[in-house]
Amino acid sequence: MADKATIILHSGDLDKVYSAFIIGNGALAMGMEVSIFCTFWGLQRFKKGALDKGPLSKMNMLGLGRWMVKKKMKQANVAPLEKMLQDFKELGGKILACDMTMDVMGIKKEDLREDVISEYCSVGTYVSEARDSKITLFI
Repeated sequence: MADKATIILHSGDLDKVYSAFIIGNGALAMGMEVSIFCTFWGLQRFKKGALDKGPLSKMNMLGLGRWMVKKKMKQANVAPLEKMLQDFKELGGKILACDMTMDVMGIKKEDLREDVISEYCSVGTYVSEARDSKITLFI
């Protein structure tokens, strides 16, 4: 079994996208290989200009909760999502885009950020990655 982590990012909620990158970057910094398999609403965040546009999973309060959380994160010196994504890619992390989700949700390759997508693939790629991983997470 490889020193590897595989994360399914199913949710597009802001706090869950942050969680995927915090865990992913932590694993990369510890020398692990990391893949994030993006499906359904998680893949929506990789559309151009949409990375930090998701609501909170809880206490969104018509957007006020999202604003408060972003303010608290800035005060705590938590890097913005764009920086976390850049770090993830620079450390060798892979972003996998589910092609079935693209078909179901009407997402085209040109809708997605070409600078971050490592591969367009099917669930078989995820299963292969997960089979060889010490850690698998569903977010």
